[in-house]
Amino acid sequence: QVQLVESGGGLVQTGGSLRLSCAASGRTLSNSGMSWFRLAPGKEREFVAAISWSGGTQYYADSVKGRFTISRDNAKNTVYLQMNSLKPEDTAVYSCAVDRPGFFGDTDYQDYMYWGQGTQVTVSS
Repeated sequence: QVQLVESGGGLVQTGGSLRLSCAASGRTLSNSGMSWFRLAPGKEREFVAAISWSGGTQYYADSVKGRFTISRDNAKNTVYLQMNSLKPEDTAVYSCAVDRPGFFGDTDYQDYMYWGQGTQVTVSS
């Protein structure tokens, strides 16, 4: 079993930055693709970014490309999401997730095995 705990969310003004963390326990994630998703009120869960098990490859949704950066530290069993130039439309609960074994970059949230509880990000205009 894997437990994921997100942190780093908060309230920020338009144009500001936040860095989210996703700490895993229970087993190593060094051989798992990891992703961030977000869920805003009245909307479907949206893929944000994915990173391969080595960290060498990243994939982003068009809506965040150039503003967000996903990274990981396998020694710390932690995945990060650096969010810059934040916009009000980025407001959502952000959650990290573990992809299926051998897979990376799935954009369908139903393909993921484990989820954290999420952290709220609110961007004020």
